[in-house]
Formats: sequence, C-alpha cells, structure tokens
Amino acid sequence: MKVMVVGSGGREYSIGLALKRDPNVSELFFAPGNGATPWLGQNVTCKDYEELAAFAKEKGIDLTVVGPETALVEGIVDIFRAKGLVIFGASQAAARLEGSKIFMKNFLSSYGIPTAKYIETHDANKANAFIETLALPIVVKADGLCAGKGVIIAQSKEEAKEAVADMLSGKSFGDAGHGVVVEEFLDGYELSLFVVCDGIDYKILPAAQDHKRLKDNDIGPNTGGMGAYAPTPLIDDVLYKKVEERVIKPTLAGMQKEGTPFEGVLFIGLMIVKNEPIVLEYNVRFGDPECEILMPLLKTPASELFYKAATQNLKNLEIEFYDKYAIAVVMASENYPYGTSKPSEIIIDKSAHEALEHTHISYAGVSLEEGTLYATGGRVLLCVGVGDTIKEARERAYLLCGQVHFAGKQFRSDIAYQALQYDK
Repeated sequence: MKVMVVGSGGREYSIGLALKRDPNVSELFFAPGNGATPWLGQNVTCKDYEELAAFAKEKGIDLTVVGPETALVEGIVDIFRAKGLVIFGASQAAARLEGSKIFMKNFLSSYGIPTAKYIETHDANKANAFIETLALPIVVKADGLCAGKGVIIAQSKEEAKEAVADMLSGKSFGDAGHGVVVEEFLDGYELSLFVVCDGIDYKILPAAQDHKRLKDNDIGPNTGGMGAYAPTPLIDDVLYKKVEERVIKPTLAGMQKEGTPFEGVLFIGLMIVKNEPIVLEYNVRFGDPECEILMPLLKTPASELFYKAATQNLKNLEIEFYDKYAIAVVMASENYPYGTSKPSEIIIDKSAHEALEHTHISYAGVSLEEGTLYATGGRVLLCVGVGDTIKEARERAYLLCGQVHFAGKQFRSDIAYQALQYDK
C-alpha cells in the first residue's frame, strides 16, 4: 500500500513512524513533511491541494492521511474524493466543528450535548452584557482557527471585555476573531478523547491528558501543548460510558442529521466536573502532542484503522492497543511561544541509541541542511517514552530529554504529574 501523510509537524512524523513499521505499507510520502521525514519516506511539495491530488492519482497513492486542521477546513478531503481518491479526514462541512467555535457551540446546544453556558456574538455590547452575568474567571474564544491559541482566560471582567474588543477588531487574531464565544469557566480537570469515525461507526482511543501551559505547575502562557501522556487513570469505565452516551453518539447522530456525516478523527476536549463530562471544544484531527503518544500504543496496523475509517468499514475492524503507557515531552526553542529563535544544530548523545527500544524522538520544527538537522520551529521535537507504568514511561522520556541538545532548549519537567499519584 502506498500512503501519503499531509502535514509537517510532530503529529505527522508520529503517524509516519506508525506507518513505517506497518507491514501493509510499501511506500510512504509526506506533503510537505519536515527536515526529518525523509528518514521515513519521501517529501512532496505541491502548490495547492488540486496539484497534490493529481500527484496522488499519478503515483497510485492508496491512502492519504490528513494531519493538520487547516487543510481539512480548507476542503482537501472534498478535493481528493472528487478525484476518486481514498483520504482519511473530515469533509470541509464537517470540519466546521473545529473551524468555527460558534458553529460548534450552537451544535452542542442544538443536540443537548453538555457544554459550558455561553453566548456567541459579533456584537461587543452583547458580549459585555453577558460578561457582567458571569463569575470569574471568564473564558473568551475567537471563532476561527488560531493554532490552539485563540482562548483567553480572563481574571477580571475588564480583561474579558478587552479580549472581546481586541478579537472583534481583528487586533488579536485577525479574521479568526471577528466572531467570539464568551463562556463560563469550568472548574475541573481536562481530558483529551479521540474517536476515529467513519460517519456511522467509531472506535474510541485511550484517553490522554495534555499540558498546555509553558512552564511547570501549569503556569505561563498557553501553548500548542508541552507534553502529554496516555492512557490516563483520570478516567474509568463509568466515565467512558458517560462520554460515549452523552457526547459521541449524539454528535455522530447530529452530524448525520445535518447532512455532514463525520469521518476522520473527532478530538473531544473535555472538562470533568464532579465526575461529569462537559465538552470544552471539538477538533477534527489528532491533537499534537497527543498523537505522538497514541501512535506507539496502537497495536492494530495504522493503515488498517485509517483505511477502514476512510471507506466506511470500521464495523469490520477489531482495534487493539498495547497494554503500555506512553509519555511525550515537548522540547521547544528558546523564545517559544513569544517569537522565533535562531536556528540551532540538534545534537543527540550516542548513548540515546541504547534505549531506542523504549524511546524515540518525533521531530517537528526541524530542517535538514547538508545532512545536519537544525531546530528551526517553536516546538522542535518530542521525546517519547513507553513503559509498563506511567512512572517507567516518564523516566524513559526524561532520560531521552537529557540526551538531546540544541541551544536554548526548554521543556517542562513535570509532564504527567497528575497521574503519578495513581501509579503503582
């Protein structure tokens, strides 16, 4: 099977790693890929999705897997399907669940799916009036795609109103902020749950927990994610069942009723409040860094999962996972997330290779120049550890962190801290 992965980050590198070890995969392509993906397959550069679909047709690509949300929101799946190509991902219409927070919140409300009390508006006066009714803190979200950064948790009503004004004016997030969602703050703990869907049937993946804040103890600015682990002990069979009955089933039924069946990855951002699941947001793709820990846990060949989901055949798949834990620690550049950093050569100690059976690196913001790999992005790479316990996986991941070097590297030292109290 010839497979192409669309995207260039650590998420796509991790999907590529899973496909590289897949016995069904004969050739692997990345569009556009990053500086390290040529170690796994061939990088492809095309000017637009039409040209990329033509390339897939010409090369006889059997399956295309879409990583980033932007490509889905822009309609890559529709373009490929119009040419008779098999592609794993959400249609442009279904991708509105992530592409518009206003659409998503109204969808949740329409189908009785639990979510925070909110208002969606393009009118600052209406937003400000609603802000006056809420207790602190207050959550303000830009409507469109903001690479995971379009959420402000305001500690005062004045700050919330200022966030609304900045978003609606285009000052904060450009066109993505011309509509806003203001909602109550929920006090609980967050979980990430991923569901692979084919429009009707679905497979639930192990729940994960992401660490969004830049620094230890969850302080500092929000980022795209500084680390994650799975499976998390913060969810049990009872809570899984609540999510399945109250969230997953009504979401898929609602999308069918809307005439836009959901196919691809449904990423459910949950807040658990007094053991009750409340939806914070939907995304329509694997999370990053959650994907980097889910792929090593997947025992079923990745190509089978993606292909059967893309061809409405998940009912005939028995999905299996390794009885292990995985932890990923993001290594970021010096000035992340405030600005760009100077390129820096990545050096990996030779001793790192001794532990590769249980650890690996997923590369993200990197470039390759004359055989040397450089850190050139914000989130540069992820050190992934796998073990029989959370503690073992964590120790392996951090051991690898100590063996990877580039100027100005920064990373959190407390990934999975909430789960350690459950670890035996």
